[in-house]
Amino acid sequence: MFRVWGRTFKNNKMIQSTTIELDVNDTRTHKIFQALEMICEEFDLSNPIWLETNINEFKKIARTRFYADSFVESIDFDYLDFYIIEE
Repeated sequence: MFRVWGRTFKNNKMIQSTTIELDVNDTRTHKIFQALEMICEEFDLSNPIWLETNINEFKKIARTRFYADSFVESIDFDYLDFYIIEE
């Protein structure tokens, strides 16, 4: 089971939260992108752009935050927190 938690925060308060569970036979990378896409769809967001800081942070701790500079459209929160709960 592959589980990912996505949350949006504004002024250090959680606005939205969801957990995505994937039970598919696919690569870790594909699962990550699929889970992020599902979170963004649920929150009605465009998919964020993975910047170098996001990639490096995710490689180290399996968690990253997407700030406004990662989104093409404007966002009404401070950041999207995205991390793996279980692999």
